[in-house]
Amino acid sequence: MQILRTIIDFVMDVLETITFVGSIFIVVYLFIMQPNQVKGASMEPSFLSGDYIFTSKVTYKFRTLHRGDVVVFRSPRNQDIEFIKRVIGLPGDRIRITNNNVYVNGNLLNEDYISAKTELWDGGYVKENAEIIIPPEEVFVMGDNRPRSSDSREFGPVHVESIIGQVFFRYYPPQKMGPVANPLPSSERSFILLLRQV
Repeated sequence: MQILRTIIDFVMDVLETITFVGSIFIVVYLFIMQPNQVKGASMEPSFLSGDYIFTSKVTYKFRTLHRGDVVVFRSPRNQDIEFIKRVIGLPGDRIRITNNNVYVNGNLLNEDYISAKTELWDGGYVKENAEIIIPPEEVFVMGDNRPRSSDSREFGPVHVESIIGQVFFRYYPPQKMGPVANPLPSSERSFILLLRQV
C-alpha cells in the first residue's frame, strides 16, 4: 500500500510539473514570442527555407517599427498564412522604384542584403517610377529575394495590426544561430518618425 501511495504521489508531482511548464509555454507563445519556420525562398540570402526563428510579440509594444526590421505578419489575402518580410517603408514614407532601385523619401536605399535588383510585378500595386505614400498605420514590406517574393510590390502596404512580431533570433541551423540584426544604419531606420516627433 505504501508503494502504491508513493507511485501516486510521484505521478501527481510529475503532472503538476508538466501542467506548470505547459502553462508557462502557452503564456509565452500567446503573448511574448513564438517559434516560426521559414518556408520558401523569398528571404534568401538572409534566411533560407527550413531556418527556424523566434518572433517577438512584445517588441512593438515598447518601440515603433523600424525600417530594416524583419517581421512576421498575416497575409493580407489569407489570414491563415504567415509571411516573413523586411520593412522598407514606414507610415508617411514616399516609396518609388525606378530602374530596379528602391527610393525612400527621394533617397536611394542601400540594400546590401538583397540577392538581386528589385523588379516589379506585372499588374501589381507598384508601378515603375510612380511614387506611393504609405498610409497611416501601414508599412511597405519586401522580401530580400526580390525575384522570388510576393510582397507589397504586388499587394500593397500591410496594416500594422496584421504584424505578429519582429524576428529577433535564429536558432536553427546551429551554424547560423544568433540574433537577427537590422542591417540599416540607425540614422535611416526611423527618420520620418523622428521628424514628426520634433
